[in-house]
Amino acid sequence: MEINQPEVVAQVQAAFVEYERALVDNDVAAMNALFWHTPETVRYGIAEIQHGGEAIRAWRERCDPVPKSRKLHRTVVTTFGNDFATVSTEFTSDATPLIGRQMQTWARLGPADGWKIVAAHVSLIAMP
Repeated sequence: MEINQPEVVAQVQAAFVEYERALVDNDVAAMNALFWHTPETVRYGIAEIQHGGEAIRAWRERCDPVPKSRKLHRTVVTTFGNDFATVSTEFTSDATPLIGRQMQTWARLGPADGWKIVAAHVSLIAMP
């Protein structure tokens, strides 16, 4: 298995950038399109837990948008072969003195579906 093939890294980076754009713009349809919509998908948020695509979509409809001041730091994309990747990043905003941590597991689920987030975790901690 090849790790970090440049063309695969570029594909995942592009999908991640699109997700981040959708998140900051509160583009719920785009965020939903980038999450795998199945019962197996899990998202652990800062103060909530969603199991399954339906729960994630329902939460997205009612959650507050992220601050427009959100900035990413130290984003790391790691790909494994052609169809599996992780994206880890830290984030800050003017909404909190804490630092956020975000991890996503991405999988390419076929030519028609493309890259999807199949698991995600978001948390906040005090600045180290």
